Amino acid sequence: MQTYTLLREFADSWVLLAMFSAFVFVILWILRPGSRKIHRDASAIPLRDDYECVDEVAAYKSDKESSSHGKISE
Repeated sequence: MQTYTLLREFADSWVLLAMFSAFVFVILWILRPGSRKIHRDASAIPLRDDYECVDEVAAYKSDKESSSHGKISE
């Protein structure tokens, strides 16, 4: 039972700290400056070979951008 207690103490302190540090590192890596292009490219992977869908999305984005530029904010 001493081994279990020792491992339990180790997991409660240092492994928890290591896991939290890894979590913070991943969040900072995802939100780092300049990563928007990488994430946008990765999000389009499922649609790369579906040209009809890609055209529809591009048309929707261009319509959305053109309508948002013409709006007058109140």
